[in-house]
Parts: sequence; C-alpha cells; structure tokens
Amino acid sequence: MAKWDNMLSMLWMLRSGRKMTAAQIAGSLETSVRTVYRYIDALCASGVPVVAEAGHDGGIRILESFQETPLFFSSVELKALADAFKFAQGAGYPYTEELESALKKVENGLHEEQRHDLSDLSSGLDVISPARPPSVVALLRELEQAAKEGRTVHIDYRKANSEQADEREVDPYGLAYDRSEWYAVAFCHRSRALRTFRVDRIERLEPTGARFEKPEHFSASAYFRSRSEREREAEGPLTVIRIEGEPETLNAVCGHWHLRHYLTERTDREARFLLDAPTMDKYLPMYLITFGPDIRVLEPPELKSRIREMARGIAKHYDSDELR
Repeated sequence: MAKWDNMLSMLWMLRSGRKMTAAQIAGSLETSVRTVYRYIDALCASGVPVVAEAGHDGGIRILESFQETPLFFSSVELKALADAFKFAQGAGYPYTEELESALKKVENGLHEEQRHDLSDLSSGLDVISPARPPSVVALLRELEQAAKEGRTVHIDYRKANSEQADEREVDPYGLAYDRSEWYAVAFCHRSRALRTFRVDRIERLEPTGARFEKPEHFSASAYFRSRSEREREAEGPLTVIRIEGEPETLNAVCGHWHLRHYLTERTDREARFLLDAPTMDKYLPMYLITFGPDIRVLEPPELKSRIREMARGIAKHYDSDELR
C-alpha cells in the first residue's frame, strides 16, 4: 500500500476517538512501529493534531478539533477526481471551469509527494473531446436554470438536414448526455407532448415570462429508457438473444441506441439481450447482418434463420448479375 494510503488508513483509525498504541496501528497496517512514528510526524507536519501520550493509559489519538479539518484523499481517490474532470471536459459539461477550480483547490492542499503521485497516476488516461460549438455550454446552463426555475423558453431549433430552424416554446424538464451528445427533454407547446432536442441544434434561446411545473420526480434518463420501451413492437414474453463476437464488435452492437436498453449480460465474447419477438424480427436481422462474419447469433434459432435467409437473398441478387 502506498505511503499516503497507509497514512489515510491510520487517520480513519484514530478518528474513531479511541487511543491506539503504535504496535496496534502497525499490526493493522502490516508495517513496523518505526514506520508508524514516521507517519505521525508527517501527519503533524500536515496540520493534523496527533497526540502521543506515554504511560500506562497512554496511546496515540487525535484532538477533537480535527473534526473541522478538511478530508484527506487517498492516491486512488485523487486520481479518480482528476480523471472525472477529464471526462466532464470531454463531455462538454457546462461547469467544467468550476470543477477545474475545485480540483486545483484540492491539489493546492497536497504535499509535493502527493502532487507528484497524482501526476504519475493520472498521466495515463486522456479523453478525446468531440468538436462542439462554443455556444453549447451557455445553452446547457440556460436550459438547466430554466428547468430549475420552471421557466418556459423560446427556441429556434434546426432538425438534421433541415434548411431552416423552427420556432418553438418549450418547458425544459431536464438534460441528458447520451451517445456523446447533450439532449434537453422538454414539453413542446406546439406538439403538446414531451420531446427531446439536441442542444447543439438549438440556434437561439430566449426566456419567456411564462412558468410551468415540472412533473414530480421527473428523470431524463428514465424518459429515454421508457421511450425505447414504447418503441417495442409488442407486449408479452421476451426472447433471449445471445450474440458472440470480438470485444470491439460487441461494443458496437451493445452501444446501439435501442438495443443497449435491453442488454442483460455482457462478457468479453458474448452479449445477451431480452427483447420481444416482433421487435427482434423487424429490426435485428437487417442491423446484425451489417456486421457480417464479425458476429455470430447463438440464439434464438428464429433469428439465425432469418439472417441466413436474408444473406441468401443478397447472394442470389448478385449471382443473377453473372447470368446477364
């Protein structure tokens, strides 16, 4: 265990309020008594009020004033914070600057050795950020504020491949990050229904004087899941679908915007889904055949048979060219 992780473990032992001997601490940490005293010196230098009392009733303890001292982080916890900032930055999180400022405050409270460890631990991970218009950050903040305050907004929204934007008034209920894009889930006054709007396609946003009440316990992620559920072809018993393939290919299959909601189990070489038979018959053969021999459907037999028929039909179509 790293030195600072050991020191943190020792700190939590002492925060219980009971006295412990150096031998007891050394036994718990599986280290030497001499090392424990080095940890005590380092903690005292960090501003932690560790007291070592000699005598029959003596022992090592920390003063109650330490309750007001900021928490210490283990090396792995610090790495997780630094990596979380990278992911937030890559996702276009609207409060990245504030998150970076908070992380710097944490780093400023570290010792030189801790800062060096953090740099080493977090240097091996990077997040590649997709290109986004700078306006998206401002839009995300405005939409989140409108959702929080229950304020209707006016937007100019351009759909994909549309030549001009539509004007709409919407009640933003929440934001969701899905498939590397930000979406606003909002009640559209024109459609009189809940709709999703890709934030990077909003060309203009203005607040209105109107207000709304968001449904209690609304969840944007739950809405996305329920939307996929509504797009099933039929209710009733679900069919187990097993697909075998290389890890990277299975990643693509499992990441499909519709299929991923029905994933029940995943290993390096196999993925299992639960889906109703009509939806499976309608969508899966055409989608799965695009992966060619990179995947193999293990079950159900009906899906395997449907893909075979489709493949034979394609082969027959191109065989006819040789007869002309």
